[in-house]
Amino acid sequence: MEEWQLDFEWLKVRHYLKEKMKLEKLPDVNAVLLLIGVQELGQPKSSFSKEEKQDLMHIALCKLMSFDGIYEFEGLDDEGWPHWRLAKKIDKKGEVEQGVYIKSLCIRYFNDIID
Repeated sequence: MEEWQLDFEWLKVRHYLKEKMKLEKLPDVNAVLLLIGVQELGQPKSSFSKEEKQDLMHIALCKLMSFDGIYEFEGLDDEGWPHWRLAKKIDKKGEVEQGVYIKSLCIRYFNDIID
């Protein structure tokens, strides 16, 4: 995907979430990951602790990277939180490349919903 296409699709995802979640401003990548984490947890509540938010973002990243076989779903714990295992080594990339990769995964996650 070319840079302009990524930017366009990423903006579509952000506008979709702003509208659906009735947010005041466009969500950044961290907010998008948090929303994906809440969706994947399937236990929405009005507020989460700082540690829970970090765990939710981790859930989101594992789910997203499962598209490329990097993580595999193991199951739910006693509290219903999903757990993942690393299935293959992650290529270390620079910060910019990581950001592009995460955005492209978020786009894939929402692709069927938005179109």
